Amino acid sequence: MTLKEQSAPASLSGFQKLPVTAATLVRGLVIALGVTVLCLAILYSTGRAHISQAAYQLVIALTYSVFIALPSMLILNWVNFRYTDRFPRLVLVADVLVLLCTGTFGVLAGVLVGRILGIIAPGTYWRAFRGDIPFTIVITLAVGLSMVYFETMRFRLQAAKLELRTRQVEQERAYKLLAEAQLSSLESRIHPHFLFNTLNSIAALIPSDPTRAEATVGKLASLLRFSLNAHQSGLVPLSQELKIVRDYLEIEKTRFGTRLRYEIAVPDSLGPVKVPPLALQSLIENTVKHVVSKRTEGAHIQIRGSQNGGRVRLEVLDDGPGFSLDVITPEHGLGNLIARIELLFGAAGQLDVTREGEKTAVRLSFPA
Repeated sequence: MTLKEQSAPASLSGFQKLPVTAATLVRGLVIALGVTVLCLAILYSTGRAHISQAAYQLVIALTYSVFIALPSMLILNWVNFRYTDRFPRLVLVADVLVLLCTGTFGVLAGVLVGRILGIIAPGTYWRAFRGDIPFTIVITLAVGLSMVYFETMRFRLQAAKLELRTRQVEQERAYKLLAEAQLSSLESRIHPHFLFNTLNSIAALIPSDPTRAEATVGKLASLLRFSLNAHQSGLVPLSQELKIVRDYLEIEKTRFGTRLRYEIAVPDSLGPVKVPPLALQSLIENTVKHVVSKRTEGAHIQIRGSQNGGRVRLEVLDDGPGFSLDVITPEHGLGNLIARIELLFGAAGQLDVTREGEKTAVRLSFPA
């Protein structure tokens, strides 16, 4: 059974998709008006216009701004939305070409409006165009690219905030699932039948084998302590997990005797590898509960571990009848384990159940 992929925000590279909203349009018009006033101030300060021409110049400048700003925002949004992911390095070139075109169109339209209103004298249309086009193109490129950069940074900030909130929610959910797993594990440890059976086994051992009785008490204490303290880390070394597995199996062996047979074949080199706490132990507990305890002949459990290609694989094999993960509910111990693996590793984590001849193999694999 392959775990579901987690959704994640798309990677941010180059100039991003710019969402056109009412606020964006209003912001663009306000900036266009501010640029208009700035351009008029520059013209008056350089002596290129006179105060008596203020009204006419304002009309022309506003016309330029409207005919340049609105098409620029709409076309830039379309270009960035359509081609950012496909051609991230060419989007800036496309933005420059768009601004050159809209700047030229704005000057043509502005001069035409000026001619219609009588602001520009007959026969001077192209002369007015040639006089205004250089200054307008420079302003269009400066303001347009600045707006693209500003909207890109604003989009990235919003995406980063959303990703941060998403990760916080997922982390809280992971902690909740871990707490539920710890609670479920602890409940199974302190379940009256488990405790009574363990204590009865210890009591039976005291007269005949006090050393083993003392060791069993220590293993029970270690198991309970690990169940309580596992929440301090999202992952634990495999060596610690294997110690808990051995303690659990030895405790159950005092109860089932020769009905419970096991072997652990995990290389020592995997000891430092980080694994979800109580993951392997949950697989073992499932086998003991549903195979060993329900068969008069018990079961033989094999625990294997390997690492290949940057992935760790842990296997639990038994000679029981097997089962399907399709019938596992979220409340089940394995259901909780599946959810935790999914949160920790996404699609890279897998839990599978297969048959190998007469044995059932439960495999847990995830990135090292």
